[in-house]
Amino acid sequence: MVQRSHYIYALGVLFVLIAGGQFALKVADGGPLLEAAIDFVLVGFPGVLLLYVGRWLTSTTLDPGLYPRIALWCLGGVGVMFVFIILRAVHPGVSTPFSFGTRAIALSIGSVAGLGIGIHEARALTREREVSEKNENLKRVRRELEHRNDELDRTREQLERANRRLHESNEQLEQFAYAASHDLREPLRMVTMYLTLLENRYAEELDEDAEEFLEFAVDGATRMQTMIDDLLQYSRIDTQGEPFEPVDLGEVLEDVLDDLQVLIDETDAEITVTDHPVVVGDESQLRQLIQNLLANAIEYCGDEPPRVRIGAERRDDEWVVSVSDDGIGIDPDDQDRIFEIFQRLHSVDEHAGSGIGLALCQRIVERHDGEIWVDSAPGEGSTFSFTVPPTDVLSSSDAAIEQ
Repeated sequence: MVQRSHYIYALGVLFVLIAGGQFALKVADGGPLLEAAIDFVLVGFPGVLLLYVGRWLTSTTLDPGLYPRIALWCLGGVGVMFVFIILRAVHPGVSTPFSFGTRAIALSIGSVAGLGIGIHEARALTREREVSEKNENLKRVRRELEHRNDELDRTREQLERANRRLHESNEQLEQFAYAASHDLREPLRMVTMYLTLLENRYAEELDEDAEEFLEFAVDGATRMQTMIDDLLQYSRIDTQGEPFEPVDLGEVLEDVLDDLQVLIDETDAEITVTDHPVVVGDESQLRQLIQNLLANAIEYCGDEPPRVRIGAERRDDEWVVSVSDDGIGIDPDDQDRIFEIFQRLHSVDEHAGSGIGLALCQRIVERHDGEIWVDSAPGEGSTFSFTVPPTDVLSSSDAAIEQ
């Protein structure tokens, strides 16, 4: 029991003792037993009630600091009744004063009335404090939310500035790539043409070293032209892409296989294709993506004829498309580096290419809000996988726009 509730508890004990003492005195003086019992009940019941409340208060949600106020209200009720008794006793028109039992009953009733008022006030004050605390908590939460909103506004402004800078950077990159490709193509074309003319016109006068040098020069110019074209295509992924629409990957694969048919026949490649879904994206870019991955699978097959498997499976709200081979594989330390632009794991003599193909694939996948990765180990083949949104995404967007 909380210590402060002892005030009420002690007041209850006092009334019980008064009731018992009065009962004992009346019985000892030979008074009526029924009258003594009634007085005992009328005085003792409020005392028992106070005893019960003194214990009950500790199990409630009332603030213990309000217990003394409840006790004061009880004493206030007793005081009011005591004043009433005194005024009645001194009134000149009252000839018969209250008996001791009647006075005790009046005082006990006053204490019960004060108890009720005190408990009601304590509940009101407790509720008021709870409401005040909740209001303070709400104000604190509001201040925190306002602070977070301010931070979000600042973050949004920073992101908008960063997006504008990125957009400007992309535009500058595209302009640079276009200018570079336009300005370099003609000189490279002329270099290649004159080297070829030189080789054809003076072939009989050139020794083996000169022919080899010319061959290296023509090959270098050709590879430079390929790199320029690939770089230009890489820079235009976001700015020159087509709007997204439903794309049947099965039809895209048929077109890719037709484009690579000569390479497939030359390498005796075996391509296994499972059913493919309809997804959302840029058809031309998805064709380029799959063609690059399939061409790489054939290129890096090793000494055996290429065996490539192309499949797709649904995972939550996206499709995962995979291109698997049994080729030479990729070391785990190099699996992130291969998606960087101009990064090569093999020399040009071993495998041709500009070093932009997989970087181009990653750029295409990122434009489709997807991810691309590789699972591989040296000598155990590779599985390139990328995610692409299903047609559900396009349907949901259209429905949101219509609403």
